Amino acid sequence: MSRVWDIPVHDSTRIRDVRVATEAASARAGLGPHRTAVAALVATELATNLLKHAGGGRIVINLADRAPAVGAVSPPSSVQLLSLDHGPGISDVTVALRDGHTTAASLGAGLGTCLRTANDFDLHSTPGRGTVAIARIGHEPASARVRPGQHPPAPRAGGVNVPLARAEHSGDAWSWVRSGTQVTLMLADGLGHGERASTASGTAVEALRGVAHLTPPDILRHLHAKLRPTRGAAVAVAQLDMAAGQLCFAGVGNIGARLRTADTWQPLLSRPGIVGAHHPADAPVHRLAWRPDSLLILHSDGLPARWTPPQDPLLSTHDPAVVAAAVLRDAGSDARPLPDDTTVAVLAPDGRT
Repeated sequence: MSRVWDIPVHDSTRIRDVRVATEAASARAGLGPHRTAVAALVATELATNLLKHAGGGRIVINLADRAPAVGAVSPPSSVQLLSLDHGPGISDVTVALRDGHTTAASLGAGLGTCLRTANDFDLHSTPGRGTVAIARIGHEPASARVRPGQHPPAPRAGGVNVPLARAEHSGDAWSWVRSGTQVTLMLADGLGHGERASTASGTAVEALRGVAHLTPPDILRHLHAKLRPTRGAAVAVAQLDMAAGQLCFAGVGNIGARLRTADTWQPLLSRPGIVGAHHPADAPVHRLAWRPDSLLILHSDGLPARWTPPQDPLLSTHDPAVVAAAVLRDAGSDARPLPDDTTVAVLAPDGRT
């Protein structure tokens, strides 16, 4: 079940709320006392920065999983912290990330300490539009951390999941699985809201881990049978064959998908229906070339239908969760909240692009 902590940070009392929520997420992830303390420190610094430098924002906390191989034991979850704001942006990101760099009245830790102690840390800032930062804290020390702009040479996936009206559970869920030279990304939007919707999307996530070696249409048919006891979900499946350089996509229901190649964004259409309730006889299958500059974005219907894809060419070199969070941030605001559970999942090329 997708447990999410979505905390607005507009006054100093919320910094404690962020820290407490991070400790609760750490307990769910099974982190030890030291890594829990690290997660709380990073969360507190991110929340403090929102108040001091951006005039407020939000911290979204959930559990993040690395992609398991088909048939393998799922790796332990990490605590993922996302900081989003519509502030003035950071004029010099390199200086801001310098270890120990801080300003008066802060913890004296700075973003450099977040970078040094988190297992993954990345940040993207645009003057006049705001900043997105992500930190993941896992069970082990951050000796093999991924620094901004330094990513392993393989396709990467990441996402952000925000429940409607800051509820505890989101009816959306996303996951990705590796099977040989294939990477399969799935996004599910359980019908309605709350725990029953979360149960439907969570069932899809669990089922994917055993069938990611199948084609997207066959995966959807398998999920249809698995989701029959639930209220059902809209589901989209994208499968990248790294050896062939080809992306295969199929979906049922109102999951949005756009593929960027060079400077062109192409929509990928799903067939109307509900996986687990009203599965169409056939779903359209898109087969497209995957290039080093390709970028795939999947999203649930909480995102406005006419959202604007990111135009910054450097954004795709960042952690995919940063791309997802930037899309989410730019699609809404405190004055214009998103109308539904909203999830954005991104499949990106390796960082060498």
